Amino acid sequence: MNSSVEHFSGTQSLQAEVVVVGAGISGLTLALRLQQGLSSRDDSTQPVLLAEASSRVGGCISTQSKDSYRWEEGPNSFTPVPALLNLIAEVGLAEHLVLADAKLPRYIYWEKELLPVPLSPSAAIGSRLLSVGGKLRALRGLLGFVAPPPGKEETVRQFFQRQLGSEVVERLVEPFTSGVYAGDPDQLSALAAFPRIAGLEERYGSLFAGAVQALRSRYRYATLPRTRHQDSANSPIQPPPKRGQLGNLRQGLQQLPEAIAQKLGSALRLGWRAVHLKRDETGYRVGFVIHDSGAEHTAPEAPEEIHWVAAQQVVLTLPAYAAATLLQDLNPQASRLLREIPYPPVAVVALAYPEEALPQPLRGFGHLIPRSQGLRTLGTIWASSLFPERAPQGYHCLVSFIGGATDAAFACQKGIPPITALSPDERAQIVHAELSQILLTRPVEPIRLGERLWPQAIPQYTLGHRQRIAQLQASLADQTPGVWVCANYLDGVALGDCVRRAEALAQQILSVRR
Repeated sequence: MNSSVEHFSGTQSLQAEVVVVGAGISGLTLALRLQQGLSSRDDSTQPVLLAEASSRVGGCISTQSKDSYRWEEGPNSFTPVPALLNLIAEVGLAEHLVLADAKLPRYIYWEKELLPVPLSPSAAIGSRLLSVGGKLRALRGLLGFVAPPPGKEETVRQFFQRQLGSEVVERLVEPFTSGVYAGDPDQLSALAAFPRIAGLEERYGSLFAGAVQALRSRYRYATLPRTRHQDSANSPIQPPPKRGQLGNLRQGLQQLPEAIAQKLGSALRLGWRAVHLKRDETGYRVGFVIHDSGAEHTAPEAPEEIHWVAAQQVVLTLPAYAAATLLQDLNPQASRLLREIPYPPVAVVALAYPEEALPQPLRGFGHLIPRSQGLRTLGTIWASSLFPERAPQGYHCLVSFIGGATDAAFACQKGIPPITALSPDERAQIVHAELSQILLTRPVEPIRLGERLWPQAIPQYTLGHRQRIAQLQASLADQTPGVWVCANYLDGVALGDCVRRAEALAQQILSVRR
């Protein structure tokens, strides 16, 4: 480590053992666990400081409400994994948990019809989503009769086409990839984006062998004596969620980051925008520009004063492109690796319709649209079908997503502007026109609830992603020990992944301190 001392112009504000930059769900969870595990060693140093540039916590978690409607502008639900459920209970939100019916159908829009995704072998046999030839090809793959791995990393399309055939890829894998990542199956790494599935072949030799092993493990676990495995009675949520259910909170996902923020108290600083990260003789200093947390950031007429916070360790829970900017002078290699992670634009459009203009009853998770169907919308979540209190009686709230990694090529092919060049009105008109084609039973004007464009939405786990992240972690450990990253571009974009990763890093930092 270079121990040369730099000159810091500005104000020395605070000293903290750990500074966490970014108050999304990763930063909030990490800061909470560090606050619980650290104690101040002297009066001048606080254990943890969590700094957030904006006036609110939650990052991409953003619940909006209007009149009697409520919708999400970011993640719409979560898989109720233990770490996330424990956190929800710990911050006093157990009674606010709402769970969607696991049996709600998912739909694919194919050849001008909404067709349910088959979720069982019997449903697959009778499904019209795949042809007889497509079903036989998928069955052959499931039984292990597939070509051997090519000896190099495969894209999502290459992996699933080799395993299950082109029909499964076009009609199921491609729209599912859009639904999770807003991604391009020709660019995403199968092992990075879908590690549980692709990893079965890597670990056991085939999907079939891996599935058999997983069933055996599940059976052995289920037959263990009750005293030897965690009983559902120990779950912080009663009754415990069933397999396949999705969760939310009664007043929206925003409740969770706000509840964690309440626990953090004065350790959380809003309106603190990190602009510098430098090394000093004892660790690091983070330079912040501090704004009124209730005011919008505007271009300053004079140079902004830098407030420096000394820290022994720094954790960046920012998106990759933002972390890259802070690291560009301190660790150029890490900065370069972070800049290689793309984030496509996605717009979220929330519209409401009277229930008499929709199929009766409107019951389901929502629908996804393969790009081959020639539509702009990636998919629509039937929000008021999933969770209570999302729309007033007699109306439905529908949340649609438009854009993603394939939108630019789609727009170029059609000779139309990309979504980032469209106005909010134009994006809403596209979504309404396509919902009229897919779902509406009669012409009706929508109630415009809201629209949010995320210019850089979801990190893409493209080919080489796992190696890129391994190189990033090695560079941080070698060149800037004590600087960490913790965000959804690492190894999982779901909320449960963010909580899992943050809690694991907190334990690592605490173990180093001891």
